[in-house]
Amino acid sequence: MPAKSFTAEDAQAANVVLVEADRGSQAVHDLVTAYRANRRSGSANTKTRGEVRGNNKKIYKQKGTGNARHGDKRAPIFVGGGVVFGPRPRDYSKKVPKNVRKLALRRILGDLVRSESIHAVDTFSIADGKTKTFVSTVEGLVSPGKVLIVSNSFDDATYLAARNVVWAQLVTALELNVEQLILADSVLLVGDAVATLAQRTA
Repeated sequence: MPAKSFTAEDAQAANVVLVEADRGSQAVHDLVTAYRANRRSGSANTKTRGEVRGNNKKIYKQKGTGNARHGDKRAPIFVGGGVVFGPRPRDYSKKVPKNVRKLALRRILGDLVRSESIHAVDTFSIADGKTKTFVSTVEGLVSPGKVLIVSNSFDDATYLAARNVVWAQLVTALELNVEQLILADSVLLVGDAVATLAQRTA
């Protein structure tokens, strides 16, 4: 039997704070940009002419050759020479204020509620730990697509059953982030996860 749709009235009754579609779009953009920037390693590195292998010997005399004037072979115009203005190790991480993160979460949850993409069930567990059972259970609760299942905790058997299902993701209500919500076609809220989201949006 399909799960119950989570409406704006349900959110209000559970004290989950939502915002209208005219607010929070910049907060969502800033937060997703920060998520992706924070995943960058920033380890790209090139060597300057002072770091590449080679000596400082002048490659040929200054005058009389008919060629341009050159110094050592490590100059950037030569193959194997240094790189000018190449990437250097750096930190790409961005910090987003707590109130901006909260506004972004409120906005995305509001969008999902308005599109009727959030559903709620009392419990969700796969006792036998089988992927086949997990797939049939989820398909009986929500429509096909990328499914995000949110609970305060999952047992080991449920994690085992879900680990090979590429279109489904298990995430705890405390770890849930805006990017995961954006990428999901359906969100399944399990039990007390609603109360946790209410605390995070308050």
